[in-house]
Amino acid sequence: MIAAGMDVARISLAHGSVEELLDRVSRVRAAADAEGRVVGVLADLPGPKVRSAPFPQGGVTLVEGEDVSVVAASDGAASDDRTIVVDHPGALDALRPGDQLAIGDGGIDLVVEAVEGDRASARVRTGGLVQGRPGVSLPEERLVLESPTSDDLSMLGAIAGSVDAVAISFVRTAEDVDVVRAALGGAGPMLVAKIETRSAVEDIERIVAASDGVMVARGDLGIRCDLEDVPHIQKRIIRLGVAYGRPVITATQMLESMVRAPTPTRAEVSDVANAVFDGTSALMLSGETAIGRDPVAAVATMARVAARADQGFDHLTWGAGLGRQQHAAVAGAAPSVRITAAISAAAWRAANDADAVAVIACTNSGATARAISRFRPRMPILAVTPTLATARQLAMAWGITPVVGQVHRSTDDITWFAVKAAVERGLAVPGDVVAVLVGSPVEEAPTTDTLRLVQVR
Repeated sequence: MIAAGMDVARISLAHGSVEELLDRVSRVRAAADAEGRVVGVLADLPGPKVRSAPFPQGGVTLVEGEDVSVVAASDGAASDDRTIVVDHPGALDALRPGDQLAIGDGGIDLVVEAVEGDRASARVRTGGLVQGRPGVSLPEERLVLESPTSDDLSMLGAIAGSVDAVAISFVRTAEDVDVVRAALGGAGPMLVAKIETRSAVEDIERIVAASDGVMVARGDLGIRCDLEDVPHIQKRIIRLGVAYGRPVITATQMLESMVRAPTPTRAEVSDVANAVFDGTSALMLSGETAIGRDPVAAVATMARVAARADQGFDHLTWGAGLGRQQHAAVAGAAPSVRITAAISAAAWRAANDADAVAVIACTNSGATARAISRFRPRMPILAVTPTLATARQLAMAWGITPVVGQVHRSTDDITWFAVKAAVERGLAVPGDVVAVLVGSPVEEAPTTDTLRLVQVR
């Protein structure tokens, strides 16, 4: 999958233990090293999502019009085609006759007919194949799910030093992100807020500002909000992410048919391309690579569609119109943030005017590279950082090739070695012009305040 184009591996803690996650991280690291690639790891916290107990290997088919029982979990209980075991305390107390239950991403739904104690009877309204431990969506107004959970915070302590980013499930407000950041002590992996609840949509700008990245989790979002609203919510989240310089991941059902089919539908291809045109930073595959028939083919297909969409992307118009978006995001921000925003805007204009072949961002935290990335320049972005963790985190950002370099004592040395890295990677040849963004290495927390246009010699 890495060879086919995977930049970040997302590993869900909802389907395995911390030990299994750490083993998978080790295998991703080894595979990335073997390919000579920088690949990030995103750990997805389970959150308070209501899930079923496991279905048999290979799954079962729920048949439209058939009756099934929905029961509370007990030790060793498993789900099948007649009984759906719900693994969440108090879930059955939230059910009423007439309620609609969505299984997974909503492709299968049931209607509750009666509730008696810890058992409910329901009729399958839309059937299909169900496997693994899919989510079960219950009435949101009666079952309040708080995030992060105590289990989330316990897992966080065990994995924080091993992964590059953590996805927080079922975020409701910016304060949910603050709780996780406080648990980390203000340092550690990037925090990615998954937008999948109505309350998160209502607090979206504060959540984007509080997070290091956001995910448009369209599966649960499409269950908790009106389906016809989801495309508009997606576009709004992407615009806000770009304005604040936060990577935005568009996720769920992007190439869903490739779970079973060798090729995607034309509608799925258009969906992927349109997410690129909207300005998304990353495209995420879920079931296609977790349980799909050919994960490598799914990644290769996604990469081809994204690359072709980027060829048709109007980079100049996008960058020219970005100033208005980012102005609101940086208003009132710290001086260092405003300076970085201004210098990255200048770099975009100068790189176009000078017909530069690349923009080089010299960065410690990754903020400078993400700042220029939001302009979607038509030339490649090379991010040179002395920190491997920063390089891996930048794998999630748009259009960035991260490179791990050395620590240098002067701005001249930083610039010289950064340009050398661009030449070594074939991004520039003698006679080409590159734009270099750099800050002073003598400052404890350097601000990117210098733009240099360098002719390669």
